[in-house]
Amino acid sequence: MGYWHYKDLVERGIIPLKDESDLTNGYLETKVDWKPGMKEHMRLKDLPTFVRTTDINDIVLNYVLRDMERVPKASAFIINTFDDLEEDVLQWISSILTSPIYTIGPLCLLARHLPKSPLNSIGSNLWKEDTSCLKWLDGKEASSVVYVNFGSVTVMTNKQLVEFAWGLADSGLDFLWIIRPDLVRGDSAVLPQEFLTETQRRRMLASWCPQEQVLMHPAIGGFLTHGGWNSTLESICGGVPMLCWPFFAEQQTNCRYMCSEWGIAMEIDNNVEKGEVESLIKELMVGDQGKEMKKKVVELKEFAVRACETGGLSFLHMEKLVNDVIGFKLV
Repeated sequence: MGYWHYKDLVERGIIPLKDESDLTNGYLETKVDWKPGMKEHMRLKDLPTFVRTTDINDIVLNYVLRDMERVPKASAFIINTFDDLEEDVLQWISSILTSPIYTIGPLCLLARHLPKSPLNSIGSNLWKEDTSCLKWLDGKEASSVVYVNFGSVTVMTNKQLVEFAWGLADSGLDFLWIIRPDLVRGDSAVLPQEFLTETQRRRMLASWCPQEQVLMHPAIGGFLTHGGWNSTLESICGGVPMLCWPFFAEQQTNCRYMCSEWGIAMEIDNNVEKGEVESLIKELMVGDQGKEMKKKVVELKEFAVRACETGGLSFLHMEKLVNDVIGFKLV
């Protein structure tokens, strides 16, 4: 959503930033609420991170600006979402475009309608999955496990890794933590021996996992995530509330919508501290706010399932997309 407003931000003189001090002096709290479809709670800091530049010639910023200029020339738009989740945004986009919009998400649910084929085994993971975590989850009580995965690109410092570790340990809860070999920036992920000893009986560490299956598992009660769009949709499809630590790109925008618009997540501060991690995890898993978030995300799950059932909007849009593409090829 935030990408659509880059040109306006430049024309209004809001970006590029004047200097590096704008990153810390409160300037990023500037409201961005002047267009239909953009909620009044949105701030500059909630837009994709590419706006955080002091250089008008920034390569990524200009790439996005050029990309947005090509939008009116597109013959169609295919979006991995469902109408009940982003109705206002989709209505606004439809009002400014003449090309059809195909909302065909969540793809993880729609894919279940694919006929059996050897191609079904082809996934999009960048890492080899460790499926032993599913058996570990089978031995856990319902909604008792915190699932932690920061995606395939997010990196952190070893200090942040340790703060997350002790926050998880001090929560007293069981957890499944996916730690990629390259999770720590420029170094190997090293966890304190004391942490490993203390949490030995209530944690599982893995380098990667079948995330969709994990989030569908009844033992998972909360998801500590970077807030990438695929992870967000998969968590909704599993009916799992989230604790979000956005890293870059559109993750800040996703996080703001999850927290302020949909009420299915809480945000953790970028400067990770174990005390905050502990308290937010406890609230997520057993607190009143966590229970309310659970109720809301289960409602969204029901909408998502309905959209992807035979006759649902996403299902019908996929059918129409396929027919339109085939018809285009035949002409």
